[in-house]
Amino acid sequence: MGTPRNGINKERFILSVDVGTTSIKCHVYDKKAEIRGSSCTEVVPLYPEEGHVELDPDTLWKSFISVVKGAVNDAGVQMHQIEALGISTQRATFTTWNRATGVPFHNFISWQDQRAADLVTSWNRSCTLKKRSLAASVIVFSTQHVTFRLVWVLKHYKQVAQAVADGNCCFGTIDTWLLFKLTKGLVHATDYSNASSTGIFDSYQMCWSQLLCSLVSLPLSIFPKVENTGHEFGSTDPSIFGISIPIMSVMADQQAAMFGECCYSVGDVKITMGTGTFMDINTGSTPHTSVNGLYPLVGWKIGKEVMYLAEGNAADTGTAIKWAQALDLFSDVEHTSLMAYSVSDANGVCFVPSFSGLQAPLNDPKACASFMGLKPSTTKSHLVRAILESIAFRNKQLYETMLRETNIPVTKIRVDGGVSSNDFIMQLTADLFDRKIERCRNHEMSCLGAAFVAGLGVGYWQTCNELKKLHSAGDVFCPKRAPSDSAASEHAHDLQRWERALQRSMYWYKQP
Repeated sequence: MGTPRNGINKERFILSVDVGTTSIKCHVYDKKAEIRGSSCTEVVPLYPEEGHVELDPDTLWKSFISVVKGAVNDAGVQMHQIEALGISTQRATFTTWNRATGVPFHNFISWQDQRAADLVTSWNRSCTLKKRSLAASVIVFSTQHVTFRLVWVLKHYKQVAQAVADGNCCFGTIDTWLLFKLTKGLVHATDYSNASSTGIFDSYQMCWSQLLCSLVSLPLSIFPKVENTGHEFGSTDPSIFGISIPIMSVMADQQAAMFGECCYSVGDVKITMGTGTFMDINTGSTPHTSVNGLYPLVGWKIGKEVMYLAEGNAADTGTAIKWAQALDLFSDVEHTSLMAYSVSDANGVCFVPSFSGLQAPLNDPKACASFMGLKPSTTKSHLVRAILESIAFRNKQLYETMLRETNIPVTKIRVDGGVSSNDFIMQLTADLFDRKIERCRNHEMSCLGAAFVAGLGVGYWQTCNELKKLHSAGDVFCPKRAPSDSAASEHAHDLQRWERALQRSMYWYKQP
């Protein structure tokens, strides 16, 4: 499979697309894992009702095709020089469609959507025996999981329920739907990394959870076949790009970022700071069971090897910074680090980054975003510093939960994502962790991870050791220690004050 197709002796490339929460990006990679061409377009969310977040399937499909063609054109190469296609997607965003026509019954319902928040709260409060019986697949239910949003869909969209009854309904996350479209309906599949991110998959038994589906009345018939992360899923229909391109990987974005960061060993930690923060630790060949909301995920399955991760996340990272920019607290995101450093502290101001509730370890979808401790002397710089501090403080909270629950010694910490370019957040995070943190030169690890897996599948690259040699190191942030003190203790008072603000923001939207 590694030999040039069609007998054309030209340089070959790997194409990879990352369908994120705010953008769709496509890169063309060469043998050195250098980007030779790129294209990007915005993802525009829809807000039909309060708490509802959706994406238009047709717009997303057209954007996908556009960025692929744009990246290949930008690279100055031909489609027949593309050896394989890898796809990375945001997780737990799903739709359902007509199996016969391929027409969606409704818009994609985003992982950020809160329509099932009351259902989630109700189930999390149900008897502990039920939770124990579900331990193999779901520990703490979350609005970010597909489970109860899909329950909501089956209850509220009659055409979906009817299609299920008729045996004519397909369920799929974004990767599954793209595979269906790219192969003209020939493939209804996903991979283990995406399946394990839905909340409906049993990561211990490595199959869709019959127990969970039975308890919440989800029909197993609608779910896609689950394949290895590195797998020949089929080829793109020639009518789409003018030539068939083998689709050699589909991968959930955070697991793809982990793979792109070359975090292949037990104890390796990856933190992606984009729209949200996602912190993952490699737990090896054993899935991790948590009581506070760290989720056991399949990182990837390549051949017979299965690699598991434990993950915690905070939903509002880049979201908080964009919101602050929209309020004219600053004009350019690159100025925020300098603004934060321009003041000695946040002047007692705390910000709680909770536009989408609070995730692990607090797991409160009803928490509100808030500023506390405002004074007449508060300046824009104080507000900006409080926002950036809150991101690092959430990092600390997730990190402590991860250490406490996994009991796995951390070997290295690598950070990627757009927000990781902020030096203030990076340095404060290193201080709070009291650990060295590496920031990769290339922030877009999800795209690279999917490319790596696709490339391995066609022999473009041979081994993970070869990929490690291609990893491009960037900046290293070391904790700044005072004499005979830890870097973390310097910030202990600020962290404690922020934790009090956090508690006051919880259950804000709870019905009386």
